[in-house]
Amino acid sequence: MKLHELKSSPGANKKAKRVGRGIGSGHGKTSTRGHKGQKSRSGGGVRPGFEGGQMPLYRRLPKRGFTNIFKKEYAIVNLRELNVFPDGTEITPELLQENGIIKSVKDGVKILGEGELEKSLNIKTHKISKQAEEKVTAKGGKVEVI
Repeated sequence: MKLHELKSSPGANKKAKRVGRGIGSGHGKTSTRGHKGQKSRSGGGVRPGFEGGQMPLYRRLPKRGFTNIFKKEYAIVNLRELNVFPDGTEITPELLQENGIIKSVKDGVKILGEGELEKSLNIKTHKISKQAEEKVTAKGGKVEVI
């Protein structure tokens, strides 16, 4: 097949319906809107969620729960992700961000204990799980909460 032989498959390019282009087009006069009524007028129609005056679904359903505006969101890092660093490295949130392990620090960094740690590392973090702390100290590393 050559470039000049390319063709779109049948039905791939459907022409747009051109309304209001005269009686011979079949879409003239009322432009497929019918006669009179709210939907025939310019700017007519109802807003999203309107149910003809019936109490709409979003107002019929009860409200549940609340949103805690003081919630802290931590960037999560598992121990297995720290094996890329050499022995004795001091791991900080900035170092994790530079190496692409986390995208942003958010409200802080939390280290979780999933996976095995194979290096001895010094970790400075905002939060760390007990399991992760035990694994780090078992390998001869240190943990400092900042």
